[in-house]
Amino acid sequence: MATAPVLETTPPPPTTRPLPTRPRKGVLSHWRLYAAISPFYLLFLAFGLIPVGFSLYLSFHRWDGLGPMEYAGLSQYRYLLTDAQFWSSIGNTLVIWALATFPMIFLSMVTAVLLNSAVRFKNVYRFAYFLPNVTSIVAVAIIFGSVFSTNFGLVNALLQAIGLDQVAWLNTPWGIKVAVATLMTWQWTGYNAIIFLAGLQTIPGELYEAARMDGAGPVQTFFRITLPLMRPVLLFVLVISTVTGLQTFSEPQVLLQSTDNNSSFAGGPGHSGQTMVLYFFQQTFDNNDFGYGAAVAWGIFLVVIIFSIVNWRLVQRRGED
Repeated sequence: MATAPVLETTPPPPTTRPLPTRPRKGVLSHWRLYAAISPFYLLFLAFGLIPVGFSLYLSFHRWDGLGPMEYAGLSQYRYLLTDAQFWSSIGNTLVIWALATFPMIFLSMVTAVLLNSAVRFKNVYRFAYFLPNVTSIVAVAIIFGSVFSTNFGLVNALLQAIGLDQVAWLNTPWGIKVAVATLMTWQWTGYNAIIFLAGLQTIPGELYEAARMDGAGPVQTFFRITLPLMRPVLLFVLVISTVTGLQTFSEPQVLLQSTDNNSSFAGGPGHSGQTMVLYFFQQTFDNNDFGYGAAVAWGIFLVVIIFSIVNWRLVQRRGED
């Protein structure tokens, strides 16, 4: 008896159910996170972006701070390019910056090397060198005004002790610049020494040991190992010193305010110590010319950017060579 063939049937494919999709969360679902970080951005908007934008808008107008604004177009900037006192303030700022920055960087590097090699009382030395930076600049300027006083100053007393004549430091063009630059050097040397010290501590000690085994002296070790490896830190210090030095205000303002009765922003006799920021304050608050003061502020910003880029390129080019 023949049996019927059994037909093989393939089972039906299993039914695949779509995976459940999570509902997309919108921006509002993270409102707690945005609320947590919002104070910074609100404060930056209120005290940063809005004042900057308003100053740019104001630089195209004439305004005394009370009356209606008068549109002036580019006339403020055209006058700024021919303003002899503004260019004189740029020259004063650059001279004071050069007299303060280069000695300060040298002293900061030497101080950092000494602190790095010190064995005992390191923290005491670091605190002592950093202390001038956190001291009130008003108090420091008053003390330096006494130190550089013509009749009773410590500097002139030392000059007389070695048989030299007195110098009217706060009444002569170069004396004013030297006094302001000395104050700035004293104020920022310790701060930058701490930055250099942090850079020195990242250099492996094996490099110095290998250099000593090869017979290299301290001077060769400094110029062949320390200085090349410290170039990024040196670039940072130079750029920061340029930005802060070109915005010098408190030092000459407090040090020289008693030497000129016409304005506390005049920078001493003959405007010899008037920096760019002092000139900005004089135009804005002494002359009540807020529009031109805003134009001066943007001119200062442009000068700072240009010199920061120049310093950056010079250091980078030396590093490539």
